[in-house]
Amino acid sequence: EERLAESGGGSVQAGGSLRLSCTASDDTVSFQCMGWFRQGPGKERDKVAFILTTLGRTYYADSVKGRFTLSQDNAKRTLYLQMNNLKPEDSAVYYCAADRGACLGLPPPSAFAVWGQGAQVTVSS
Repeated sequence: EERLAESGGGSVQAGGSLRLSCTASDDTVSFQCMGWFRQGPGKERDKVAFILTTLGRTYYADSVKGRFTLSQDNAKRTLYLQMNNLKPEDSAVYYCAADRGACLGLPPPSAFAVWGQGAQVTVSS
């Protein structure tokens, strides 16, 4: 069974940094598209950042451009989201998502077959 394990959430003050990790459990599966969504209380799940793993091409939502950075460690089957200069509006549960299909741009949640359990990020002002 394909699974994604997330880690790295927490609480920081505005301007601080956190790094989220997402590790795929099944090394026999190759995900072409991996990325992150986030969902605040009472809100829809929003797109954050995605990577086309075969080319290393990344895509970011306007709200996080210049502050968040995706990277991947293929040997560890892990995707990282480095979040710098965090703002209170970044507070949400962050979900890792992956799919065997390729992605270009910012795909909707329906494009992903495999999800992580979610990691809480809280940014205080």
